[in-house]
Amino acid sequence: MIIPVILSGGSGTRLWPLSRSLYPKQLLALTGEKTMLQDTVLRLDAVEGAGPVYCICNESHRFLVAEQLREIKAETGGIVLEPFGRNTAPAAAIAALLVEKAYPGAIMLILPADHVILDPKAFGAAVAAGKTAAEEGRLVTFGIVPVSPETGYGYVRVSANEKDEHGVYPVIRFVEKPDREKAEEYLASGDYYWNSGMFLFKAEAYLDELGRQNPAMVDACRESLGKAAEDLDFLRLDPASFQSCPSDSIDYAVMEKTAKAALVPLEAGWNDVGAWSSLLDVHERDEEGNVKKGDVFVHDVRDSYIQATSRLVTAVGLEGHIIVETADAVLVASKDRVQHVRKLVEELQKNKREEIETHRRVYRPWGFYETVDFGERFKVKRINVKPGAALSLQKHLHRAEHWVVVKGKAVVTVADKKIHLAENQSTYIPVETFHRLENQEEIPLELIEVQSGDYLGEDDIIRVEDLYGRL
Repeated sequence: MIIPVILSGGSGTRLWPLSRSLYPKQLLALTGEKTMLQDTVLRLDAVEGAGPVYCICNESHRFLVAEQLREIKAETGGIVLEPFGRNTAPAAAIAALLVEKAYPGAIMLILPADHVILDPKAFGAAVAAGKTAAEEGRLVTFGIVPVSPETGYGYVRVSANEKDEHGVYPVIRFVEKPDREKAEEYLASGDYYWNSGMFLFKAEAYLDELGRQNPAMVDACRESLGKAAEDLDFLRLDPASFQSCPSDSIDYAVMEKTAKAALVPLEAGWNDVGAWSSLLDVHERDEEGNVKKGDVFVHDVRDSYIQATSRLVTAVGLEGHIIVETADAVLVASKDRVQHVRKLVEELQKNKREEIETHRRVYRPWGFYETVDFGERFKVKRINVKPGAALSLQKHLHRAEHWVVVKGKAVVTVADKKIHLAENQSTYIPVETFHRLENQEEIPLELIEVQSGDYLGEDDIIRVEDLYGRL
């Protein structure tokens, strides 16, 4: 059996402003109708013998991940919550410990949640080609057949004359990102492949090799998993134990040091969508070489990616540019400089800008809210509560709230009273009064909330009871 493990812990800072720390790129529909996480799971239909999916994700993304997996009816073995990032090697170790216990002898297929693969059948065939090598205890990586002298990827060199009957090559060495001259040499030689960051190996084989190279990492993972707590549908790793775990990638911790590394070539329309320019490669361009998403009009514009999400965006006389508009931010960049978006995000972090964390629409396990307007001492939100969902029982120390129902029916707790509100009815929540909002109907509940007070931050919440364990 092949057990897929989806690594969904990244923040996708180079795809800001669409990707935010609390809503990163793997949870966005960047290349189609489904999100990148959903596409990663759905392409497993092409993998023969694939079992339940394990997902390792950031604690703050847990409800979004769970909802997206539920939407596509994914069979899951578990959703594991990392209290903080420790790179891919510990995440794979946690998964290996779980898989080894639940499915002894199983092979793990390690996949990042944010890659594009346009040909799932070719991907499934590559996994099948590497299965025998993995069963024999080898640690298999998938090497992307290079189509250009790319300087943004690491490379893997193989022994071209030693491939087996399945087309699997022994790995000679892993190579860091090269300069242009070296990349051209690699491309011409035919012995080098782009390093995809996808792997296939037995759980026990990975743990054995990692234990030889970094026993402290394995020990910390065992301890954090042994002390983990079940939380609804999630497995929450022990923070103290996981904090002591060394941080490293699978490449550095294991693959570059092992004598058991093997490579399967992959030609499947792969792209890691590492920057905005990548989306020019995975979308169909128009006659001028542009990709336009949303309400976009241009004149004399070429070789550019332009996306509008909330309003009309226009451009005149540009070539090789990226323009991305959201409700609260606009990015304009040269296509050749998009790797520096990360530097821009770092500056925004230093200035404590909320735009790096969330969009105006913020998703919660009960639904979402969207900031409509704000100013000194007031904020207006649109709130949408899913059928059968409820906000926590809470109070605020600094703000009062006015609620007006615009669609559906609400059950509102205010202090020791319960109020039933229909469309066009309203209520008032005084400062320091415990309250709760519930939707007991079968359609979404929509209301407008007007906050007023001397502090309107989202951290002004004292929560005493919650259906989703957010006490």
